[in-house]
Amino acid sequence: MFKNGWGIDIEFPLLDRRTKPRNIGLTMVLDKGLGIGETTDLLETSGEHIDFLKLSFGTSALYSPHVLHKKINLVRSYEVDIYPGGTFLEVALLQGKLDQFLYRAKELGFTCIEVSDGTIEMEKETRKEVIFKAVDLGFRVLTEVGKKDANEKCLVDEMVKQLNEDLENGAYRVIIEARESGTVGVYNSAGDTDLEAFEKILRGAPNPDVIIWEAPLKKQQVHLIKTLGNNVNLGNIPTGEILALEALRNGLRGDTFKDTLTRFSKNFL
Repeated sequence: MFKNGWGIDIEFPLLDRRTKPRNIGLTMVLDKGLGIGETTDLLETSGEHIDFLKLSFGTSALYSPHVLHKKINLVRSYEVDIYPGGTFLEVALLQGKLDQFLYRAKELGFTCIEVSDGTIEMEKETRKEVIFKAVDLGFRVLTEVGKKDANEKCLVDEMVKQLNEDLENGAYRVIIEARESGTVGVYNSAGDTDLEAFEKILRGAPNPDVIIWEAPLKKQQVHLIKTLGNNVNLGNIPTGEILALEALRNGLRGDTFKDTLTRFSKNFL
């Protein structure tokens, strides 16, 4: 059985791309409010390439109950994990309603919880307690380190320390904040990578596979794939860019294909 839709024996230039179910090469997609029909189209076209679908920010609170139930069940039927954005958890926590939030998320059928403090300040013990509670309820916990406001600096040393503490407390993966714009965290206002910060986080992590790098921009995806390989974990991928990213991961786009040309050149001699 050929793995490409054409059904002919053409090898993808970048080798060893993992297929689902997988624990590396994860793709987290940012859903800012797709309807049921759009979600169905997305999953039929790209479901095999999506590991996590995040209902971004607090958008999950704005669906009608009927639509929210239907959407969660639809996404899960394609074996894709679904979770509400961490901002809504921050709102619940600030209002003293964390337990209600977590129990309702479980009832609704969400499979993951994102724990973040991108907007609020969260005490370390509180963060630890939130992770513990979510894990005890059976959620896969994704935590996020970094701040959403570019003017509110989060020191890289602090991010590394938090990353390791979150993993020790039971987090499945840790997300490096970049926002949907790709202009905070390890990126500057132009979306270019701060190599010193990037390398410092890499050195401080137990291994690269525990990190999901938010990388909504193509140049960020290309850099991460070329640096860490095509099974790097990537997040905040726009819904319209999933197959484009998968093409990069498989060497089916010029940006990554050209790095494989020496391997194929012998066929043309």
